[in-house]
Amino acid sequence: MRKVRVVFRKYDGKLHWHQWMTHLGEDQYGVWLGMPAGAVAQRGEEPAITMDAASVMLFPRDQWFTAAFNDVPARTEIYCDITTPVTFGEDEFTMVDLDLDVVKRRDGSFYVDDEDEFAEHQVKYDYPPDVIRAAQASCDRLSGAVMTEEPFLTAYEAYLDQVR
Repeated sequence: MRKVRVVFRKYDGKLHWHQWMTHLGEDQYGVWLGMPAGAVAQRGEEPAITMDAASVMLFPRDQWFTAAFNDVPARTEIYCDITTPVTFGEDEFTMVDLDLDVVKRRDGSFYVDDEDEFAEHQVKYDYPPDVIRAAQASCDRLSGAVMTEEPFLTAYEAYLDQVR
């Protein structure tokens, strides 16, 4: 299976999270990549970290988010990053992290994270009004969808099974 480098950047172009993942397939929701427990990820130039749980990520086409689906023992079941739409390369997927996160815990509760960072970065990086609107609309939509809609209910499970 082919490897794909996943690269999140911040709005100023600074390298954020990045890692190598395995291409698992594509369906009506987007492209799925995965990594087993023990894989590594890195934030910027910080030391790499080893992941405790297997994970798959969904990269939807023409949407303002990505979504990670984590296996146990991770406390977070689903972690949606609000991003610019993904740029799909043959061996690299890139996007800009726009701070907001929609998180579903394993206990079924959810929350929106980093709203303060989103507000701060709107000023610091001079986010254009259309970027602010698109990011907030995506966050608002996902806040309901992670609890009630596919691919957040069961669609990811077959992909997670592939990397367990």
